[in-house]
Amino acid sequence: MNKKAILIVLDSVGIGALEDAASYGDAGADTLGHIINTCHPDIPNMMQLGLANIDGISFSGAVSAPEGCYGKLREVSAGKDTTTGHWEISGVQLARPFPTFPNGFPQDFIEAFEKATGRGTLGNKPASGTAILDELGEEHIATGKLIVYTSADSVFQIAANEAVVPLPELYRYCEIARAMLKDELEVGRVIARPFIGEKAGAFKRTGGRRDYSAVPPTTMLDLLSRSGRTVYGVGKIEDIFCMRGITKSNHAAGNAACMEAAFAAMKEDFDGLLFVNLVDFDMVYGHRRDVRGYAQALETFDRQIPQIKALMGEEDILILTADHGCDPCHTGTDHTREHIPALIWGKNLKSGVNLGVRETYADLSATVLDFFGVENTIKGQSFLGMIRK
Repeated sequence: MNKKAILIVLDSVGIGALEDAASYGDAGADTLGHIINTCHPDIPNMMQLGLANIDGISFSGAVSAPEGCYGKLREVSAGKDTTTGHWEISGVQLARPFPTFPNGFPQDFIEAFEKATGRGTLGNKPASGTAILDELGEEHIATGKLIVYTSADSVFQIAANEAVVPLPELYRYCEIARAMLKDELEVGRVIARPFIGEKAGAFKRTGGRRDYSAVPPTTMLDLLSRSGRTVYGVGKIEDIFCMRGITKSNHAAGNAACMEAAFAAMKEDFDGLLFVNLVDFDMVYGHRRDVRGYAQALETFDRQIPQIKALMGEEDILILTADHGCDPCHTGTDHTREHIPALIWGKNLKSGVNLGVRETYADLSATVLDFFGVENTIKGQSFLGMIRK
């Protein structure tokens, strides 16, 4: 009988600082706790699954009889970015972080990139993605030079106005950069950041964003696809894994489109993993320090949980989690190093099981592979035995 594992990553919905968060400048970060305690969003479905029953959380709302199984996970890998988090969820633990460039990229690399693309560049510094458009957007339009910038994360971002640089051309420049960023310059992601508008204050980023990740080693996705299962990516999953191990993909953009794609995928008949990333929590609300918008996005997703459950088969498993934090109440606009939540539900699974604090995000991949009976050497511990009836 076909069965699905539905793994939904609420991008950046961390649930409290990791023990080593201070070394990342993130002491006291608590994305979900700060949002809940500030805005008190109405999220009854996640609460009923056991969200507020998780050990060591900072908000109230625990229920006496949770419908789901619940816990949180530590990150073993060095870093706090999208690629690192998703890779560890999928079974890869990184001993060293991807490099960051707080002073911009080396000048010799920038000159080589300009030569390879035939365009000059502007910026080359850490910056907010919206602020740098207001700063350099008009000059970019006037000169055709590409806006390149980074952040506290390991990223090389290229912003260009769609009227100046068509999307295929921007994507080609990103592919050039991805091929050039090797060895000590191998960032986690090269990101295309297209925008529209003509004047500072009126620039708007579009849904044409593309991420070009470093190529991952063997992950849960490879093991599942090699076993003959479907691996269905929704949102930027295909970018994060460079299509490695992915058999089908819908590159939807934004939470609403990604959830519509997820609902459509759940109605399809396949045996395997549905892997969904909901980017808006991070990109639209976390990085922009929009606490109320973040809370409203949580409410919107919470209202969709009954529909998710209604579409699930008798043998399916639902896993709700995150990949890092991006606390809009913390200092700065960047990711925060945090635990991630895990809420598990299935019609034939136990309810009310406290999974405790898991030692690695990779416990999720170990559990999914165990669910499908796929042999593996993933550095994680399956908790399937704890939750299966």
